[in-house]
Amino acid sequence: MSLDEYQRKRRFEGTPEPPPKLEKQSQHRFVVQRHDATRLHYDFRLEMEGVLKSWAVPKGPSLDPADKRLAMQVEDHPVSYFDFEGTIPEGNYGAGTVMVWDVGKWEPLSPIPVKGEYLPGTEGEAIAMLAKGDLKFRLKGKRLNGDFALVHIKGRRPGSKGNEWLLIKKKDDHVVAGFDIDAYETSVLTDRTMAQIAGDEGSAQWKSSRPATRGKLKAAWLADAVARADRKGKSLTTQGTEDTEGAEKTKIRAKNKSRLASPDVKTASIAVSSKTQVSSANPASSAVKRSVMPTTIHPMLATPAAKPFDDPNWVFEIKWDGYRAVAFMDEGSLRLVSRSQNDLTKQFPELRDLPKFVKAQRAILDGEIVALDDQGRPSFSLMQQRTGFRPGKHRLPGREGVPVIYYAFDLLYLDGMDLRRVSLEQRKQQLQSVIENSAVVHFSDHYPEKGIALFEAARQRGLEGIVAKKRSSTYDEKRSSEWLKIKITTSQECVIGGYTDPEGSREHFGALVLGLYDKQERLIHVGQVGTGFDQRALKEVSDSLRPLETKKNPFYGEVAALRKVHFVRPELVAEIKFSEWTHETAEGGTKLRAPVFMGLRPDKSPEECRLEEAVPSGE
Repeated sequence: MSLDEYQRKRRFEGTPEPPPKLEKQSQHRFVVQRHDATRLHYDFRLEMEGVLKSWAVPKGPSLDPADKRLAMQVEDHPVSYFDFEGTIPEGNYGAGTVMVWDVGKWEPLSPIPVKGEYLPGTEGEAIAMLAKGDLKFRLKGKRLNGDFALVHIKGRRPGSKGNEWLLIKKKDDHVVAGFDIDAYETSVLTDRTMAQIAGDEGSAQWKSSRPATRGKLKAAWLADAVARADRKGKSLTTQGTEDTEGAEKTKIRAKNKSRLASPDVKTASIAVSSKTQVSSANPASSAVKRSVMPTTIHPMLATPAAKPFDDPNWVFEIKWDGYRAVAFMDEGSLRLVSRSQNDLTKQFPELRDLPKFVKAQRAILDGEIVALDDQGRPSFSLMQQRTGFRPGKHRLPGREGVPVIYYAFDLLYLDGMDLRRVSLEQRKQQLQSVIENSAVVHFSDHYPEKGIALFEAARQRGLEGIVAKKRSSTYDEKRSSEWLKIKITTSQECVIGGYTDPEGSREHFGALVLGLYDKQERLIHVGQVGTGFDQRALKEVSDSLRPLETKKNPFYGEVAALRKVHFVRPELVAEIKFSEWTHETAEGGTKLRAPVFMGLRPDKSPEECRLEEAVPSGE
């Protein structure tokens, strides 16, 4: 065994991966790491001979014996790589996000069965079996358990390096027919998703002094990904940078420019293309109304939808995972207001220069305040690090080094003209023409017609989802079916109505008790969430809950819980990721299945958390 190849492939001044070091003794541990590099795959590693023997498994290990997984043996890794979780920066070998998908112990099985059963063996037998190309072993992990075999096979591909193996699950009590590895999306060490690790403080690459360069605002990877998905009609590449200038990207840009031209603004009237020229017979001409600037805007909200679609009458945008904010600009001054009408201006002082990049004296923009990771992707985890957990006056101080940007996707008012009754397509034309992209504001790109390709691109990059908007839609200050939100991972904002006692070594509380309001304004219990918290989150959420404690049950009816519930006034909102809604239960109503706490949402009011809007249409 040797770590020479491991060292040769890496520049340790440019990667957070641990340096090479041989260990004198092995503890017979194993780890499976999910690795989003050039292609998403799983790295399967067994600790033996002072290193981690490693195989790259494209489809990941399975608990179904029918799945014979290809496993490509790669260089030995140091034992210190066992709990590595983070992001390997671009330009380094294996660049991408790494998550610890499973950990545990393994033991070799003697190659000679006794009465048809394989008994525990020795490390010497394991070394001999590995050399022979037929390693039998038993796993005792958090997700993988039972007997397995790694079998060396003859490579059939031209230029094969002879490193092809098969990872096979043996038939035993731990078999899971039809095993779905994608059902396990979080780290067994930190309970984070790949997207969270990519931009989270807990990742090995995260730095409190994150550079505020915002280098990939145009998200060229997205244009490339959409083009490839549209052309191939199947899986997208997960790569793409600002420097990647291909023919497909050029086509998309040309198409967007032809659809949404950006003429110079010389009057306050709405700009339109020659194909949609406003005339006295066109309703759009009367839609532009001269008006004083409104002081209050209630943002137009999207209705949940189940699946992406293609339609020439719609445009599609990325669903930015941040804080929705309406930007009021008046003679160089800025006021940022949340969807619940809270003033956000002081929380984001770096956005005060936003009016300098809008060609107008007075304007109202609708958009999202977003914290971006190093790859230009929105990260709600980073946003929470920036703002702190607590809502209201008791907010914790934000963390430095987490820059934000305002992504503008709509224009509601411009220099004396109220544009809310103008079509979305015309509003976006005008918006694109008046915005100068900068480090504080950026026009939110959109993709005509091709919702499925954009959805797939967003899925490959670990984003929250997309928004579909009808081209002809006017701006209605309510939830509308002419705007649709299509989420990749199911999430829901829920009201916190109580908490349960902690158990074992856990401190502060066990789980949050969640609810949604129905049409009769009753708070309906929809489940509890006890995962997704680190120690800091447990303490900060607990500190926010204590002042709200009450003896009165805020829920409609009794709450079924395994432990005692301490009720709180329903004033806090939590964002919850979950797998699906259950069917009606004996306790009454649907419940969240496999919920995970993502963070508090001080930008959302409890009254917005509606039961009737929780389940997407089409389900």
